[in-house]
Amino acid sequence: MTVWICRTCAVEHADTDSPPEICEICDDERQWVPATGQSWTTLEEMAELGHLVAMHEVEPGLFGLVAEPHVGIGQQALLACTPEGNVLWDPIGFIDDDSVRRVRREGEVVAIVASHPHMFGAQVEWSRALGDVPVLVNQADARWLAREDDVVRFWSGRVSPVSGVVVHQIGGHFPGNAVATWRGADGVGVLLCGDTIGPNPDRETVAFMRSYPNRIPLSGAVAQRVARDVLQLDFDRIYGNFGNTIPQGGKSAVRRSAARHAAWVRGDHDHLT
Repeated sequence: MTVWICRTCAVEHADTDSPPEICEICDDERQWVPATGQSWTTLEEMAELGHLVAMHEVEPGLFGLVAEPHVGIGQQALLACTPEGNVLWDPIGFIDDDSVRRVRREGEVVAIVASHPHMFGAQVEWSRALGDVPVLVNQADARWLAREDDVVRFWSGRVSPVSGVVVHQIGGHFPGNAVATWRGADGVGVLLCGDTIGPNPDRETVAFMRSYPNRIPLSGAVAQRVARDVLQLDFDRIYGNFGNTIPQGGKSAVRRSAARHAAWVRGDHDHLT
């Protein structure tokens, strides 16, 4: 049977003879179904069309993986390496033998974790290719799991798949939205944020959104709650899921951005509009 991949979000769905009528992840106010309607692809079809995985070093011990041409929403997966094993964060929706070889070359992957359902990608396929490693899914977002499998492990609150990487449930964008902390080769804490918070193009501020593509903000209270919980963690640099980054001063960026967000949605600056 075929593993169906939604063309819009690139999240894998169950092995069935025919694809589902709709991708529920896209048929939600945080995503979208194209005007042309729901459509599906497969890993085999994408390979025939010439898709491949580009892998590059983001910083020592941290690697980015992107499907080229992009599939789905085009996120960048991150491979966080530690002496005890590696974690694949926000897996992309395409995989081939060459990408598996290159990932394995950096060491054993001990877990696969997505920050939230939009980033599930081809997580089960990645797991099988890497030796049936656990796929960690937050319990609060279990209803969005479109492909169940024995490799899936549910978690809540906080989980450390390997010494050196800790995954924290923050909520906001989804109830189970998560970030991961990883210690860089220079000993400085690094935050892998998915889009629990979204590093902005200015590289100095972040966004707090229920939906990024549909421009639905979180409330000021939730933005400040998300910031409060994130600020308890140990980090300076921040990496998002599209190559967006805060290269330094990450905590100041989160604190300042949450205050700005709350002020605007509260109406403090309406006189400027």
